[in-house]
Formats: sequence, structure tokens, C-alpha cells
Amino acid sequence: MRWGIIGCGDVTETKSGPALQKAAGSELVAVMRRTGALAEDYARRHGVPRWHDDADAILHADDIDAVYIATHPNTHQEYTLRAAAGGKAVYVEKPMAIGEAECRDMIAACASAGVPLWVAYYRRALPRFTRVRQLISEGAIGEVRAVQVLRSERASPVRWQARAGFSGGGFFFDAACHTLDFLDFCFGPVVEVCGVAARHHPGHANETTVAASFRFGSGVLGGGTWCYDAESDVDRTTVIGSAGSLSFCTARPEPVQVVRESTSSEFHLPDPPHVHQPLVQTIVEEFAGRGRCPSTGESAARTAHVMDVILRDVKDELADR
Repeated sequence: MRWGIIGCGDVTETKSGPALQKAAGSELVAVMRRTGALAEDYARRHGVPRWHDDADAILHADDIDAVYIATHPNTHQEYTLRAAAGGKAVYVEKPMAIGEAECRDMIAACASAGVPLWVAYYRRALPRFTRVRQLISEGAIGEVRAVQVLRSERASPVRWQARAGFSGGGFFFDAACHTLDFLDFCFGPVVEVCGVAARHHPGHANETTVAASFRFGSGVLGGGTWCYDAESDVDRTTVIGSAGSLSFCTARPEPVQVVRESTSSEFHLPDPPHVHQPLVQTIVEEFAGRGRCPSTGESAARTAHVMDVILRDVKDELADR
């Protein structure tokens, strides 16, 4: 499977770019960045045969089968539509787009062109997350009743997530989608959701604190609180069952903990060096007709819908300015 990257920025340095090179049956042919010198530097350091400063050179190349779109979310729709028109399979970074409406346009364009569309919710394939899902499905904590997410993080310098126009939201939009998408993978689509969001950091244009409640079609209830302007760093998702509980960290490879009858067990499953690689491997297998990738445009659009509803009021406030 021959790849081209559009947007060879930070996320492609370790997480994803090398994964396209190291997955079995996969080859990174070319990279593109609007600043040619940076594209050239990336290609040189990573041993990529070609670099470009024009996306069309990737989108119309005869020796490229699939395009990995690693730009900011505000350009995901544009590049996906252009890639589909060029007959290229699409692997797009998360969040899939700035909102569900754009996601639906992307899905429709790829379906019309007859090309697959995958989204980089790579936790669906990471070993510790597949173990979490396995433990739940095997009844390690009995029947699941509820799930609770708590995430707090110290205020960070103003990066692109804190600036208006690059995304559909701020740090919550960029990071919490990973947790919400994985919960969709475990418990099925969310059928009811409500939420509130606020901006407490004067230097951030987007949300910094969010609270939400949701119900999955499977009957599991959920809720979460996220604060990206806090004193401490906490990242814990707890799944509550009829016979115990299970907790895990989304952002870091901390042990998965299962508590049952006052007995605690831990499962240590480190992340691979290139965290996209397990998911990329499923994409390569699907492209070859030997399997299926668990992260699709449809599953990612469901997560986009949940994010849209939670952030609706704060987005409306920004739009009115």
C-alpha cells in the first residue's frame, strides 16, 4: 500500500509517519507541506523518496494509493474531497473535521468515488485498549452499568488548539474525542447526550472546561468532566460494573486496573514506539482484502456528533461575536 502524507507536522514525526513505513505491506512514497524547506527536511530525515509543497502532486500521483491527511481539522474536509476526487483512499487525522456536517460530506464524497475512508482514532487498535475492551466483553466486572471520565490538565501555552479558526473547539475538542470514540467502540453509539462548556483561561479562544452526560444505545450511562485550566494533571476513565470496576488512562500507557471484591489486578501493556502502527496495519490488511479497520468515517462521525452537541452553546457564542 503506497502512501502520501499531506501535512508532515509534529504528529507525523513519531506517532504516524514511521508507522506508514514500518507496517507490513506499507510504503511511504512522498510527503507534502506548504513550506517546501520543511517538507524537504522531513523527507531527508525519514528517508522518504519525494517531497512536495503542492498537495496536487500527492493527490494526482500515479504511484500513490492512499493519502494520510495530517493537517489541522479546518482543512480535513477540503483535502478529503480532493483526495476522493483523485481516486485515493483516505486516512484522516482526528478530530475528523470541525463538525459532523463536514464529516458527512467527507463520507458521501468517498462513497461516491468508491474509495475507503479511515480516521486516526488509533486507540481502537492499541494493545492496552483492546485489552480493556476484551476484559469488558468477557465480563471481568460483570454487566457494565456506567462509565465516568475525569480529565484535568494544567493550563498550557497558547497553541493552535487554543486559537479560533483551526479546529471545531479547543483542547477538549482535540483530546477528549479519543476517549469518547473509544467508549463508542466499547459500548456502541451514544443515543442521548447533553453538555455545557466554558472558557476560563483569558488567553484561550475556545473551551477550557466541559461537563457532559450521555447514554449509549446498549443502556450504559456515562458522564465526564474535563478541565484544561487546572492545578493538577488527572486522566482516569472508570467503568463501573455489577461485579467490579475497571479504570484506565487515555493519554498515557499507565496500567489498566480491575477491582473486584476488594481485590485489585493490574495489566501493564506499553504503547508501541509508533502508536498509529497497529491501526495502520488494519488499514493495510483491509486494503489488501484481508480484514477490516475498526476506525471508519462513520464511527468518527458519531464522535463528531457527540462533540457538536456538547459544545453547541459555546460554538454558538463564538459565532455570534
